Amino acid sequence: MVNYENFYDGAGYGLDPTYGRSENYGDLFTGYRISAGQFGFPTDPRSANQLKAVSDKLSTGTKNIEVSGVTPATLDTIPKEHFKEINRLKKLAGAELTFHGPLVEPTGVSRQGWNESDRLQAERQITNAIMRGYDLDPKGNVVITFHSSNGLPEPRTDVINEKTKKPETTSIWVVDERTGNFSSISKPKVEYFRGKAVEIEDELKRKNEEAWFRTLQHVSFNAHNGENIIQKAIPQGKVEDPKLQKIFEKHPIEQVYKMYLEGKQEQIEKIAGPEMGAILINQMREITHGDIYLREAYGGFQELFNQAYYATEKTAEKSGNSEDLAKLEKFRQEIAPKIDSLENDPTKISELGEELVRGINVLRSINPPETLRPLEDFAIDKASDTFAGAALTSFKQLKENTPIISIENPPVGMGLSRADQLMRLVESSREKFANRAIEELGMSKKEAKQQAEKLIGVTWDVGHINMLRKYGFEDKHLLEEAKNIAPYVKHIHLSDNFGLEHTELPMGMGNVPIKKTLELMEQYNKKIKDVKKVVETGTWFGPQAFGNQTPFAQSLEAFGSPLYSMQMAPYWNQAIAASGGYFSGQGAVNPQIHHSMYGSGFANLPVELGGQMAGRNRLSGAPME
Repeated sequence: MVNYENFYDGAGYGLDPTYGRSENYGDLFTGYRISAGQFGFPTDPRSANQLKAVSDKLSTGTKNIEVSGVTPATLDTIPKEHFKEINRLKKLAGAELTFHGPLVEPTGVSRQGWNESDRLQAERQITNAIMRGYDLDPKGNVVITFHSSNGLPEPRTDVINEKTKKPETTSIWVVDERTGNFSSISKPKVEYFRGKAVEIEDELKRKNEEAWFRTLQHVSFNAHNGENIIQKAIPQGKVEDPKLQKIFEKHPIEQVYKMYLEGKQEQIEKIAGPEMGAILINQMREITHGDIYLREAYGGFQELFNQAYYATEKTAEKSGNSEDLAKLEKFRQEIAPKIDSLENDPTKISELGEELVRGINVLRSINPPETLRPLEDFAIDKASDTFAGAALTSFKQLKENTPIISIENPPVGMGLSRADQLMRLVESSREKFANRAIEELGMSKKEAKQQAEKLIGVTWDVGHINMLRKYGFEDKHLLEEAKNIAPYVKHIHLSDNFGLEHTELPMGMGNVPIKKTLELMEQYNKKIKDVKKVVETGTWFGPQAFGNQTPFAQSLEAFGSPLYSMQMAPYWNQAIAASGGYFSGQGAVNPQIHHSMYGSGFANLPVELGGQMAGRNRLSGAPME
């Protein structure tokens, strides 16, 4: 060990062959080696002066930089000339760039629910970010990261069962597509009526059935109530009162009702006379009462029929069972010629009641449609519309140089954060892009598929998925997530935490199983070694944390990066502690000022490498501004 004047025992000897093993206290080395040129750092996302932010990062010596446009308002503040200037700076420094796009909700979901206009707005924001990111590398395909969701609740909550040690779903969010409103369904522990446990899928099915029959019952009540009133008010044969019978022979009661609705009460009294006119008008009031019931039932029936047809058509496409769809289509064709007269002709009031009752019986005979749809399916459907649309719009303008949309898993607890959800989102986005490219651009099926796979992929954040630990997940579950997502990965975000909070520490400071994760991903995607890996250390931004410094040295240590380009020893995880600390033990035994005054000092090195000079160009030594 190294000693200074026998006062302080010194730091660990970095060239000791035991250094770099996980059992050594204070050792950040993860066991997985990445050269310094393989990983990079994001710029400060709080700043609109991304040109200076990129310069600051280049000063640390990093080769790869992720330009930040995380906040939509901040992104809009950045002048377009800055992106072009960043591209020039990149060329001068020999660096490579990626881009983090704005955090928007691609599904179109907001606190008020969902609507298509919000989704289209998100698509336009993403497209705009792609067009701006293009300026960072006009002759390449710059990778642009977008979150799969931003504000969407986690569609399903999985926890580890203490007995089986396997994940199980305890609650899911569902959406009512008619209203765009959301609700949560929790798994009941036991269904006492049947005396057995109930799966959450069964609970959703039961709620759908209840909602359907409850709504159907409301419409049916109004229809039958209205029809009964009409049947009592409108005689089906001879009227007992001969005077009324005589009136109805000349003026059918439906015609009289039409006159009543048109406000021609004086004409009715003239036809019937003063005595019978009052009786007749009272009868018209009864018919009006029944008519109101029927009209309300008719409005509800139309909504239910549209809902049933939409859901049944989608079900028929998936399952191939079109029996229910055939029933609905048969009724639609039969009633279509009558719709105008039923809606607008008061003389058809009795026929309207009959058709309503018949239609309700048709709806009662089909399987209940999914009124409540799992939010996961809904979100993937809508978000894939957005990403596919943005990719196609950009491709139409930029062709082969179109930036790559890389969809990132957000922190666990937010929507679409799991590997299986991200896989489905990417697959759906690619499929929709390919279908539209074939239809709108005349691409061949093969070419459209190739472009879709090239332009839409995944940014896998190992820190975000590590937050599954708060639900009882372990390393083996995290590795399974990494294995499943690996074939889709085009970009990687590296950060460490302890699985409970969304902290972003340098690798090796938490419990993310990074060595096993990257090694496993390489087995299922040979390109993982060449994929850019950006160390996201948001926790280190700002004076409240670590003084806004870039933890470059710590990252070099964590990944055991070789000091030389030959990819051989010595490594940073060894050299980082090759000498003892000056400010430990008995105090400043070997003060830094000594070396600053008399030579061989480190004071002029950048802060990131242990020196004191922040914001200076590594080549010229000149300040950045």
